[in-house]
Amino acid sequence: EDIPFIVIAPQCPNRASWTIKNEILMALVDEISTTYHTDPKRIYLTGMSMGGYGTWSIACLNPYKFAAIAPICGGGDPEKMTKIKHLSIWTFHGAKDTTVPIKQTKRLVQKLKTLGNDVKFTIYPEAEHDSWTEAYNDQELYDWFLQHQNQ
Repeated sequence: EDIPFIVIAPQCPNRASWTIKNEILMALVDEISTTYHTDPKRIYLTGMSMGGYGTWSIACLNPYKFAAIAPICGGGDPEKMTKIKHLSIWTFHGAKDTTVPIKQTKRLVQKLKTLGNDVKFTIYPEAEHDSWTEAYNDQELYDWFLQHQNQ
């Protein structure tokens, strides 16, 4: 697809896990932002599975860096949602996901709603863990990102 974004997509090797330190990832974002022509008011964050967890976590650690986030089949700490209650969020999950149960996303969405956030939550009724293919193939997600910018 021809999209007006620079995409940074670190990948974890199969059968491995990793912990990206916030400082390292944010240094990468800052380097890309200064090396290439970017709009600092339009930095978006998304990730899937482990990256979905990372999206929630990194947004909470850097609540004013991103214009919008789109975590996919991830989870996190509901108590940290107070840090991102102002942020534009669209999250996705497969209803039949057994790898990361949908309750992981539901509890974050519920907390955000109690904090007054108008979070969008898309549930794919027939999707298992791979809810990212449908989410990332939807032009509406990219259009939604572009509607948001930091003040």
